[in-house]
Amino acid sequence: MPAVSEYFSLSLRLLLAFGVVFELPVFMVFLAKIGLVDTRFLRKNRKYALLVAFIVAAVLTPTPDVVNQLFMAVPLIVLYEVSIAAVAMFAARPFSGFAHTGAEGQQSEPDQGGDR
Repeated sequence: MPAVSEYFSLSLRLLLAFGVVFELPVFMVFLAKIGLVDTRFLRKNRKYALLVAFIVAAVLTPTPDVVNQLFMAVPLIVLYEVSIAAVAMFAARPFSGFAHTGAEGQQSEPDQGGDR
């Protein structure tokens, strides 16, 4: 029979793992807004996301059985697909203005040394 501390440790670990997993669409929209990913990239790399989902599920689940791994991997895969839709809807245009220098996004011209 497991001790109470082991039960709480397992519960807390699973709660944190699922909490992080369910933030995937928000994280993907953020990455799309700053210009690191887009829908074409996410669709093209879907097979790698599937592999990563099962690896993450294997690492985060506390037991070696397949059922717990599936309970973590299936939501990850579904949330990846939701992320693709969310990126298409909410991140159509990335943030602008990060690369600009100077006041109000205008680059300053070098001084020509002459009077005008």
